[in-house]
Amino acid sequence: MHQLPFTALLNHLFAGPVTALLNALRLHPVNPATPIPDHVAMQVLVFFILLVFFIAVRASLSVENPGTLQHVMESIYNMLDAQSEEIIGHGNKRFLSYLITLGLFILSCNLLGLIPFFETPTGVPVVPLGCAVVTWVYYQSQGFRANGLGYVKHFMGPVWWLAPLMFVIEVCSHLARMLSLTIRLFANMFAGDMVTLVFFSLVPIGLPVIFLGLHFGVSLIQTYIFVLLAMVYLGEATAHEH
Repeated sequence: MHQLPFTALLNHLFAGPVTALLNALRLHPVNPATPIPDHVAMQVLVFFILLVFFIAVRASLSVENPGTLQHVMESIYNMLDAQSEEIIGHGNKRFLSYLITLGLFILSCNLLGLIPFFETPTGVPVVPLGCAVVTWVYYQSQGFRANGLGYVKHFMGPVWWLAPLMFVIEVCSHLARMLSLTIRLFANMFAGDMVTLVFFSLVPIGLPVIFLGLHFGVSLIQTYIFVLLAMVYLGEATAHEH
């Protein structure tokens, strides 16, 4: 089975423990010698890239002489702070750590496929689905944290005698958000990868650079949309009934 070099390295080092863990969870891998697929390996790589990035930012923090990494992180923070304050309102800052981490993770996954011998993990459905499920659970938990059991009123609508019907409709609507977040991110990144690969195979020099640029732009846009929708859902969930 074809594997990316980094995936092959992880399987070489950790195939035994990973296979044992999966068997203990009754998730038997098809090939015990290579239990780690490419998209999982790419996420592991993104995790370590972001870990190193955050450590480097923390180590370079300075009031008198801020470095490039600090300026980049401050720009990201200020942009998301302003955007989330406009959408979520007062108290938005307690969500910034999640929103920044989510955005950097998705953006890194989206852009990883631009590097030779790597692939875009968000071009595999389970990765966007994971981001969507975590976001869904996060904003629902924040809704209960902000409103207590009164959060259930968000699902019942303003007319009491329609509450049972509205509850079912709203629950289905909220569940559908996971599907829409997943499909939007997956479809765009998968299509971007396929278009780039096709033109690389047809015209390996010159023209594919244009599509690499388009892939970069799509990566930024899809990251922004995902994080923006997370803000919208957080704003709705944490709004207080008056």
